[in-house]
Amino acid sequence: MEGVPREMREKITQEEVRHVATLARLDLTDAEELRMTDQLNQILSYMDKLNELDTANTPATTHAIQLQNVFRPDLVVDSLQRERTLMNAPESDGASFVVPRVI
Repeated sequence: MEGVPREMREKITQEEVRHVATLARLDLTDAEELRMTDQLNQILSYMDKLNELDTANTPATTHAIQLQNVFRPDLVVDSLQRERTLMNAPESDGASFVVPRVI
């Protein structure tokens, strides 16, 4: 891991990655363990960098863009008349659609 500061490499060890992979029942190769160790160290170092920011006066948000509900309001309407609906059925018994048996 050339060019990576020492404190960045020490956030998580390859042994810890191996242990977590075992807990998650992941079978990682040695190359994958090294790559995961490096990537997790980069993520954890970035989190440290973000923790340096002063967010005391920043309001909490759930979305970057405030959204409004775009659904239409529910309206109670009369349902379809059974007779008219069954007229469109290829086969009916007068009360419901008749379909081929599945099981």
